[in-house]
Amino acid sequence: MNFFRSRPDTGWIPVGAASSFPNLGPDAPSLIQQRPCHDARPAPAPGCKVFHVPRDHQPSRASEIHVSREGLPSPATGDELVDQVLVFRYRGKFHAVDHCCPHQSYPLSNGSPFDIEDFGVVLSAGLACPKHGWSFDLFTGTADRAAYKLAVWEVQLRDKDGVQVVDSKGDGDVGARDETVWVRRKPRVG
Repeated sequence: MNFFRSRPDTGWIPVGAASSFPNLGPDAPSLIQQRPCHDARPAPAPGCKVFHVPRDHQPSRASEIHVSREGLPSPATGDELVDQVLVFRYRGKFHAVDHCCPHQSYPLSNGSPFDIEDFGVVLSAGLACPKHGWSFDLFTGTADRAAYKLAVWEVQLRDKDGVQVVDSKGDGDVGARDETVWVRRKPRVG
């Protein structure tokens, strides 16, 4: 018996239907800006969702923090951003990162996603913080300056019952099969 392995579903939090997340492109000025969604809601929604997730590893205590409907900058700062996760879809792929910029505790919901390219070849995706212009790789969390690192969360797409992990190709056609998005902090190794 292995006492060090956790159950596979430990810490996973459902954050909504995949169709409720707008599919952002490189022209997105900020995540918090209002955009049309793929679901049946008549009103546009912010391009991201923010959740407060206590560190006590009790997913049932997670709660959504409603961002401004006017698309204005997020008013949260500093300690208010602790234990918050920012979830959004960029170019068909879902991302979840800490809401707080590790450089100066600024809300990354005000940031904008972009492609990390080299000679016109897309290598990765990034998120730029507008406060000082720092940016972070969305897959590794690595900053473009200094040794700061953004915490990157795990993301899964599941079927409508939340039981089976859905294999999605990330082609932007998410939501046609009633998929839900689930996130969790990456478990510490070592």
